[in-house]
Amino acid sequence: LKTKPVCVCVFSDRGADSGAIATANYTARKYGVKSGIPISFAKKRLEQRNDAVFLPVDFEYYSKMTEKAMEIMKENADIFEYVGRDEAYLDVTKRVEENYEKASHLAQQIKNRIRAKIKLSCSIGVSSNKLISKIASDYQKPDGLTIIEPNKIEQFLKPLNIRVIPGIGEKTEQRFKEMNLETIEDLKKIDVFTLNKEFGRKNGTYMYNAIRGINSEPVKEKEESIQYSKITTLKKDSKDHKFLLENLQELCKQVHDVIKKNNKMFKSIGIHFVQSDLTNKSKSKILRNSTNNLEELQKNAEQLLLDALDSQTMTIRRLGVRVADLTETKEQSDITNYF
Repeated sequence: LKTKPVCVCVFSDRGADSGAIATANYTARKYGVKSGIPISFAKKRLEQRNDAVFLPVDFEYYSKMTEKAMEIMKENADIFEYVGRDEAYLDVTKRVEENYEKASHLAQQIKNRIRAKIKLSCSIGVSSNKLISKIASDYQKPDGLTIIEPNKIEQFLKPLNIRVIPGIGEKTEQRFKEMNLETIEDLKKIDVFTLNKEFGRKNGTYMYNAIRGINSEPVKEKEESIQYSKITTLKKDSKDHKFLLENLQELCKQVHDVIKKNNKMFKSIGIHFVQSDLTNKSKSKILRNSTNNLEELQKNAEQLLLDALDSQTMTIRRLGVRVADLTETKEQSDITNYF
């Protein structure tokens, strides 16, 4: 498969081309294939490549591979922060005695071990904070290793496009273009008050600091699953309450099985729509107390569905439910445990 365009697909049960692209390799991306687009769009973009491959997702397998990779990273970190299946932060300050050359060697050793053990490449960014490390890890993908010492941060960021800053999306980038700002060097001409006025105090201040490489957020231990969710492609696009509720109740059961299996309780419940035009919509609520009760989950999910449908004009293509704010189940910690 290495030389071919490869797309990993979330197939629905509506037919061969129904569903969405989960991810694609770099060869496929050159043709405009990216995650989230319909499989039919991807096939159209790759029609000149008769060697294009479309594979189904296999989350169980990815989880196993992730676990192996994360174990290698954990063994080489003072503090390990799991972000997602393919991303993590490592604080190695003590381990490398604040020496960037040692940090570079350690990063290469991690890359070598992951390649030897699970036959995968990975990209690593090494710097004095999480923000620059993340940007650096994307800088030489795939299989990159980028070291940015504190005195090189300004020089490193200067020519980069504004979009490399995490959190700056398409709309924000477009607004900056209207202001004739494209690079981080351009953006530095704008004072913090103008940014706050344009994007709000929180976002404006974040951008002002980020383009200067300022980030004080520490690497901190996190639970690997901060939420559990299930999503399904419906057999037909619909906004009918009864039809959607049937699917939602089934998704609640599936999420509840995962909760019970992992001995968790939840305090936050959310539902998610992918509408017929592939735009997203979500609603969520925080419960008064943590629970692991299925009826509580279904009742609150149904209420969120009713609230959402109240203003829903477009039909819904995919429907999902999630629980978050997870805690360990404690014996008799919840009145529902008595029943």
